[in-house]
Amino acid sequence: MRVISGSARGRRLKSLPGSATRPITDRVKTALFDILGPRIVGARVLDLFAGTGSVGIEALSRGAAEAVFVEKDPRAIRVLRENLRETGLADRARVVRADVFTFLRSARAEAFDFIYVAPPQYRGWWRRTLEQLDARPEWIAPEGQVVVQIHPREFETLTLHHLDLVDRRDYGSTHLLFYRLHYNLLKPFRS
Repeated sequence: MRVISGSARGRRLKSLPGSATRPITDRVKTALFDILGPRIVGARVLDLFAGTGSVGIEALSRGAAEAVFVEKDPRAIRVLRENLRETGLADRARVVRADVFTFLRSARAEAFDFIYVAPPQYRGWWRRTLEQLDARPEWIAPEGQVVVQIHPREFETLTLHHLDLVDRRDYGSTHLLFYRLHYNLLKPFRS
């Protein structure tokens, strides 16, 4: 894994051996940030199930104002902190060691422009996370979006009250789902 663009471009990111985390491939990460485009500049980013931080670090490198990383595995957090130090982006990052569901339920909600959800596969945690965000839409800024990374076989249509699925992209065994708040649907999704 590496940082693809921005101030930390080309820096290698450490990963965690084994299947405890599910890192995004460079190909999918490039496609994701091509879709997000310049809207990432100045954005507040929430990276849920952050693992070693690849997506949040890429956002910071490309000019995000702040990234909050939520991860409960202490080994992943150690590597995440090393990656932030190595890329020189730690000053705009906050690492929270917590269970994502407890964090979303009990923390004071903050509005984020971009929320990335990439939980372990085949546990239904992506659905549970979206349902929690839907129940507390104050986590999402008015122009914000939630992006979910799952395996295509995990996909199911959800009944949500505040969020709508506005785009789906397939990249082999990775499926990206893009959600926005209902009242924001009249605005163009792509820049």
